Amino acid sequence: MFGHTNEPITLERDVTATIIPSGESLTLREGTPGFITQSLGGSFTIYIEGNLFRIAGADADALGKEPVPPPAIPDNASDKDIEDVIWSQLKTCFDPEIPVNIVDLGLIYRCEVTPLPNGQRSVSVDMTLTAPGCGMGEILVQDAQEKIAVIPTIENVTVELVFDPPWNQSMMSDEARLQTGLM
Repeated sequence: MFGHTNEPITLERDVTATIIPSGESLTLREGTPGFITQSLGGSFTIYIEGNLFRIAGADADALGKEPVPPPAIPDNASDKDIEDVIWSQLKTCFDPEIPVNIVDLGLIYRCEVTPLPNGQRSVSVDMTLTAPGCGMGEILVQDAQEKIAVIPTIENVTVELVFDPPWNQSMMSDEARLQTGLM
């Protein structure tokens, strides 16, 4: 597996975790020992008793880490400024099994920012998965939604999973192909 850090941890409180790759949620108990195997984009992949789990960045304190603060935006940010922040936030969403962000993997097909009459914004994103049956699909969608929703001035976020066109390795950035050894 890529990006092993194997930093030993002991859970400091009960925490909701997502089983990789099934995507099911469960509660891991305070005092449980394990290892952080990946800590990219503010979320964590941990290894406990032969299983991998994803812990959201908001629950970093359960691992003895600092939670990730929301991104800053410029005063009087334009829709373009907000779109740039959205793309930056999406680059902090990582497949728990591959240490490459979903933007460089080529999983984001569309990102549309719509100004609302109240000065807030609505965001609509189309994304795909490396494989239609990927058990982490809903987790990646939720991660993308959460990372966009914390941006100031964003009122609502819709992230749709689409499979047309089907994803293929040519959609990856050169950096991602290099990182995964596909170049």
